[in-house]
Amino acid sequence: MDIETLRKELHPEDRPDHGRLLSILDEAVAVLRAADIGFLLMGGLATSALGRPRGVTDVDVFVRERDVAPALEALGGAGFDTLVVSPNWLAKAIKDDILVDVISRSTHDISLSDEILEHAVEIDLEGRRLPSVSPEDLIVMKAVATEEDTPRYWHDALSLLGRADLDWGYLAHRARKHGARRVLSLLFFAQSLDLLVPEEIVSELLEAVRPVGSEAGG
Repeated sequence: MDIETLRKELHPEDRPDHGRLLSILDEAVAVLRAADIGFLLMGGLATSALGRPRGVTDVDVFVRERDVAPALEALGGAGFDTLVVSPNWLAKAIKDDILVDVISRSTHDISLSDEILEHAVEIDLEGRRLPSVSPEDLIVMKAVATEEDTPRYWHDALSLLGRADLDWGYLAHRARKHGARRVLSLLFFAQSLDLLVPEEIVSELLEAVRPVGSEAGG
């Protein structure tokens, strides 16, 4: 790691000024659009628009793996300092002490596919109309990425499950591909909080995780 050791290790608790973060978001979006690089928002900004309000400390953009290098080149040309943290999934751009995470692969090998792009939604961020991963994809990403140091992801996913417009069939499909057991546990927990989770999706994911050949009463 470099860029002055990632600007002396910026900490999430050091919350940046909201206006400054939005200004860097505007710059990054303008740069990516000018370079004709497709992207979707994810992370805290997407959660704040689609689920619950979140204290957001950085900008997360989801791009195809082939677009990481062009994105960093374009951002670098616009005055961002850039750094490849892991060639497999994460690069960073920094300007005015605001991080822009350029993500090509999320936990459990979730990459930006045609399927995710087809289900993408437009969100409103204080008057900005921006492309975002769908609430269903964000639920799966949050559920499978939850660890001891990121319990907020679990609660982010619960807030998204409270939406009335979820495509439960698509959610089940994505969960089967990338983390049926984790999403199933999230759904059980959501039901314990009296969130309205259809029994059909629970049954479908139970079937998906059941060992091959097992039968009730067998």
